[in-house]
Amino acid sequence: MSRSDLIQLAYLVCAACFIIGLRRLSTPATARSGNRIAAVGMAFAVVATLVDRNVTSFGWIVGGVAVGTVLGAVGARRVKMTAMPQMVALFNGVGGGAAALIAASDYHDMVPLPGSLPARISVTVLFSAVIGSISFSGSMIAFAKLQGMIAGRPVTVPGQRAVTGSVFAVVLALSVYLAAGHDQQGLLWVTMAIALVLGVVMVMAIGGADMPVVISLLNSFTGLATASTGFVLDNNVLIIAGTLVGASGMLLTQMMGRAMNRSLANVVFGAFGTGGEMQVAAGAGSSSPVRATTADDVAIMLAYARRVVIVPGYGLAVAQAQHNVRELADLLERRGVDVRYAIHPVAGRMPGHMNVLLAEADVPYTQLYEMDDINDEFSRTDVSLVIGANDVVNPAARNTPGSPIYGMPVLRVDDSAAVVVLKRGMSTGFAGIENELFVDPKTSMLFGDAKESVIALATAVKNV
Repeated sequence: MSRSDLIQLAYLVCAACFIIGLRRLSTPATARSGNRIAAVGMAFAVVATLVDRNVTSFGWIVGGVAVGTVLGAVGARRVKMTAMPQMVALFNGVGGGAAALIAASDYHDMVPLPGSLPARISVTVLFSAVIGSISFSGSMIAFAKLQGMIAGRPVTVPGQRAVTGSVFAVVLALSVYLAAGHDQQGLLWVTMAIALVLGVVMVMAIGGADMPVVISLLNSFTGLATASTGFVLDNNVLIIAGTLVGASGMLLTQMMGRAMNRSLANVVFGAFGTGGEMQVAAGAGSSSPVRATTADDVAIMLAYARRVVIVPGYGLAVAQAQHNVRELADLLERRGVDVRYAIHPVAGRMPGHMNVLLAEADVPYTQLYEMDDINDEFSRTDVSLVIGANDVVNPAARNTPGSPIYGMPVLRVDDSAAVVVLKRGMSTGFAGIENELFVDPKTSMLFGDAKESVIALATAVKNV
């Protein structure tokens, strides 16, 4: 078997590992092994690339691999779980930027004379350069919003949609001009620069409520750019890996859009979500008072319940209370309480954010229930314990036509016999509207830091 055959075989093994790994990522029970299988596939791809006869700059490649390995290992160990969405956005942007730079480099090498580049090659290069640039700049803005470096609310300009559409039209026109045979290296860089501006303008206008959808969409963009780069380099593993990422990212984007009752166009151009910064006094703007409670009172409710459903949200992630929640659940289970966790598809700041946090705390996978599986169970639930969630449990999505979130599928915690909400105060969610659940007569508010409140509840349960 020739060296070329061995390389193609390694790429085939790599592709199989990616497919199997992606399949196993579909459930928390197998996600860890799926990640490891995909990593093995990537190792095959790197080794196969290094033994290719066309590779000559080993020093640069080995140096890049070494730097990437160190940064990846340090990041994986030091970055807190609460910052994982930012890390995903950052890594995704780096992937898109790499695809764009490779495309630009190949364009430079392939254009000795104007008009000499075949259309099928120029289209592929341009697609990778433009989409990769949009993914890079958009992901960097998403990272900055999630990190709190810039405002999480939508930042728009007068005529936002017209501006975005105009920038897109310019990028498209320049791309068509270049693809028509007017090969100019300088014009390609101008096109990429405007594509960078498009990514910034597009994501700046998107609020924090839509960040999970945006991250998924940009991830799909990076995958498509990578696949296009694979066609340019005639590299099968890049084509397969990029297609898998692009397709899965787009499917996930559509699924989350349905979970929010939002179209993709509405997410990109709707400027929805205020960043959750508005503060209102308890009960302000409502005819019903908010009922505050104490940890001791809630502990009695939990200890004598038959079923408790815990609803985690971003507040739990910020407080890093997942381990304390697991301890509380263990205490209740020892008292014979049926404890379950209700996971909304867009809870947190990235797809699967709550699943990752709870898995880190060794919460049994069998206790995690998706929205469609748990909603019918709330009517048979004694206490729903909402920790840091807001819009995803707001009954206005079902009861208030005209509400910004009306029609959005939410967790029906208000069907429970009693609801306890753990929050620091009466701040709104990212949709920027008050939560009708907070003034429901069956709802009690336990104010304070989520972690401290959960610790107080665990202590009080022990004393019941």
